[in-house]
Amino acid sequence: MKRRIIVTGDGSKTIQIEDWDEQYHSKHGAVQEAYHVFIEHGLRLFADQRVHILEIGFGTGLNALITYLEAPKLNVTIDYVGVEAFPVSMEEAISLDYGKQLDLKGSDAIIERLHSCPWDERFDISDDFVLTKQKKDFRDIQDQNLFNLIYFDAFGARVQPELWTEEVFSIMHIALKSQGVLVTYAAKGSVRRAMQEVGFSVERLPGPPGKREMLRGIKG
Repeated sequence: MKRRIIVTGDGSKTIQIEDWDEQYHSKHGAVQEAYHVFIEHGLRLFADQRVHILEIGFGTGLNALITYLEAPKLNVTIDYVGVEAFPVSMEEAISLDYGKQLDLKGSDAIIERLHSCPWDERFDISDDFVLTKQKKDFRDIQDQNLFNLIYFDAFGARVQPELWTEEVFSIMHIALKSQGVLVTYAAKGSVRRAMQEVGFSVERLPGPPGKREMLRGIKG
């Protein structure tokens, strides 16, 4: 499918899949959305802890990058697993230029480390951030009681409804530890009900720019 890089509402870039009219991040602001959904309503809950994070899917690496940047501020040590069936190219990753948007010195080197480290191996990005990238379908995840936090950032239900089902959220529920948290930009009623059916306690939260609401689920 044809892909192109576009500029979003906050000046940051994302990749658009033209055949689907779908973006990797919000067209209203890629960086703003990532911070709002995954940091403000996810990672901040785990300040001063060691946090095991599962990202669905790794994509452009933006969520991993901002987690890496915010970890020292929150005094957290990160063990990060990013699952992605169709990785972006290094050329695309660098062209997104997130380092410039985030005013990050040495950004190219960090982004290259995130995207060039080997698949299916633990890799030390820093002393406090270990990354494991897994190239596979989300439905092939078999972890149990392992993660504190899930960033659920799959393509939207409009284009990939099969990723927003009870089957998939059951896999997520099993992968989380007790009191583990799943955050997602999605707010559809069908998504909320699927999460509730598999055991999540679900709350609606204010959404990022361009969205009225988002969802956060907690495993009891």
